[in-house]
Amino acid sequence: MRSMTRHCSRLAAAAAAVAAMTTGLAGHAADTDPVKIGVLTDMTGFLSSSLGPGSVDAARMAIEDFGGQVLGKKIEFVSADHQNKPDVGLATARKWYESDGVDVIADVGNSAVGLGVQELAKDKKKLVFYSGASSSIFTDKACSPYGTQWSHDTYMFASALPAKLTRAGDKTWYFVTADFAFGQALEADATRAINGAGGKVVGSVRHPPNSTDFSSFLMQASSSKGSVVALANAITDTTNSIKQWNEFQMGGKSQKLVALTLLLNDVRALGLPVAQGTVFSTVFYWDLDDKTRSFSKRFFERNRFMPAEAHAGTYSAVLHYLQAVKAAGTKDADVVRVKMRELPVNDFYSDGVRIREDGRVMRQTYIAQVKTPAESKGPWDLYKILETVPADQSWRPLAESQCPLVKKPA
Repeated sequence: MRSMTRHCSRLAAAAAAVAAMTTGLAGHAADTDPVKIGVLTDMTGFLSSSLGPGSVDAARMAIEDFGGQVLGKKIEFVSADHQNKPDVGLATARKWYESDGVDVIADVGNSAVGLGVQELAKDKKKLVFYSGASSSIFTDKACSPYGTQWSHDTYMFASALPAKLTRAGDKTWYFVTADFAFGQALEADATRAINGAGGKVVGSVRHPPNSTDFSSFLMQASSSKGSVVALANAITDTTNSIKQWNEFQMGGKSQKLVALTLLLNDVRALGLPVAQGTVFSTVFYWDLDDKTRSFSKRFFERNRFMPAEAHAGTYSAVLHYLQAVKAAGTKDADVVRVKMRELPVNDFYSDGVRIREDGRVMRQTYIAQVKTPAESKGPWDLYKILETVPADQSWRPLAESQCPLVKKPA
């Protein structure tokens, strides 16, 4: 019996040694291939001005700034247009991961595409970084150890600004909301933040997405008792709402117009005469400090436009990934994802930022206001920063998280 036990023990030890050797050889074999990074984004559609070519070049800049090689080999880079079609995006991601040797996909920029890529990346044990896709589900119900979110999300859009403005005295809110899941989620999250800060929602009106005429919806908002009219919509719905609010001279001095999801290129497209005075929240602005200005000047010289939020996030994600690969001495995703959370994120607009266990990059955010034409000193001088919001007040608290990676207290 003892002889059999010793024999079994020796067999188990031998099997463990073989397994360890096999794993080590597999990891070594993987590291003989170069690191390959892919940017999957909207190159030609309605998101392309905020993502697209700018995200592609931001990733290239991060690779160049890192030195162009890691683990003794030149870093490879690819990009593709998902056309805002989940099937196209998923097919591209699958080919990249399975056949083309891509180790990480960055940007994505469309939440519907991103959800499919998130599941695929988890299945293939590959990494994905979201800097354009804004649904907070990527760090909540759909979180993954292989996915991280580097820029804005819907929770931040709906929480940081409403809570701050309510505490500052804007107690009554009225919503103009896009009538689909995205807009409804924005309104619901913002309502929670407003109620928690001691405010009250006095009403709301819902419009079909991709509307062109907002006059009746805005008229209801303007005649409401809300001191704040909040736009719970996005992209062209937001810009059209702001244009018509300004055109019909609604609100006057008694009401404040707030856009929950306003982005740099939205303001640029609207122009200051129309967008002036609009208050919103953001994760990045090119003119924050000397470091952001220096980077943005380089970016502008290459692209002829200033970097937007997702461009900064893509650069940050790619650079941090490469730093983690170098520190880990391997490109093995299971090793690198742990190293990425161990290392603080440091770059031109990140200083000691950490990645939380749910994949959320814990940046501080900003409450901004669009400048008047008289305040602006140049074509890209668009914002003034009113307040900095600490990271712990910007993102979903872990106590509210439904992410299975988050350990709940017993």
